[in-house]
Amino acid sequence: MGKKLYVGNLSFNVDSDQLVNTFAEFGTVDSANVIMDRETGRSKGFAFVEMSSENEAQTVIEKLNGMDLSGRAMNISEAKPQEPRTGGGGSRGGGYNSRRSY
Repeated sequence: MGKKLYVGNLSFNVDSDQLVNTFAEFGTVDSANVIMDRETGRSKGFAFVEMSSENEAQTVIEKLNGMDLSGRAMNISEAKPQEPRTGGGGSRGGGYNSRRSY
């Protein structure tokens, strides 16, 4: 089974293809996903890369953590499971124009 890695401190111009090419030297890359900002369409500066095995993922961490990619030193670690989201937009209540003065 594959192992997902968190890749932080990325230059905003790094794309998924560049990550695949960089990580493929150390094993099979199942997927690479640079996280983009919904509003601006610009990279948020981090990504998730899935390697095909735990050994390959460990090798990537050992070899590439701290390595310069496009002018920034990557931070690579095992990805933690996503925590369930709570809430749903705050507890301000009401809706549009809910703060009326009488």
